[in-house]
Amino acid sequence: MESKKSNNADLENKKGLFLQVGLIVTLSVILIGFEWTQAPSKLDETEMVRAIQFEDEMMQITRREEPKPEPKPEQPKVAEVLDIVEDDVEIDEDFDFDMEATMDTKYDFTSVIGDDDEEIEEEEVFYIVEDMPTFNGGDPATEFRKYIAQNLRYPEIAAENGISGRVIVQFAVNRTGQVVDAVVVRSVDPALDKEAIRVVMASPKWEPGKQRGKPVKVLFTFPINFVLQ
Repeated sequence: MESKKSNNADLENKKGLFLQVGLIVTLSVILIGFEWTQAPSKLDETEMVRAIQFEDEMMQITRREEPKPEPKPEQPKVAEVLDIVEDDVEIDEDFDFDMEATMDTKYDFTSVIGDDDEEIEEEEVFYIVEDMPTFNGGDPATEFRKYIAQNLRYPEIAAENGISGRVIVQFAVNRTGQVVDAVVVRSVDPALDKEAIRVVMASPKWEPGKQRGKPVKVLFTFPINFVLQ
């Protein structure tokens, strides 16, 4: 009986030791299992990060092309239409003369004005007629040229500034032989233009032109040269 009690007592004494050993083994197994399960998870995370980084590096960025604006339809070009009017007026280019400017020249800018009581009628204007107007009984290209040379006065302001050139004046000789409607059709200088108009409008009466035996209004174009010497 004593020996049975003794064995039981030994077992009772070693029970605490067995409990400690069991706890140690259990904890060890748990720790090993924990480490075993944790390691693969870390590896997976690392591989995942690498995979993500690799995919980011290999990602291609495509540039979105903006749609090109549609070209505007070309508007049809409108051709310019030029009306060409034939001018049958002949300019006497030989109508030249030289004139010296003088400092004590007097100016008379009065124009020849018709009688206010005259009835104003519209006259048909001719460029060429059967009987052309004459001046002082002769050809205007000669006789009217002499008149211009004798009566033209070089404007002082133009002479002082050395201005010269050819002024072309257009005028008409009406049915009564008066010079009317004088205008400058090619200008050089206002002072020269004014003097050219003055001397033309101051002209004595012409012998009017005739068409089919009747006096008619005839248009003339004369160049007047202003030349300084």
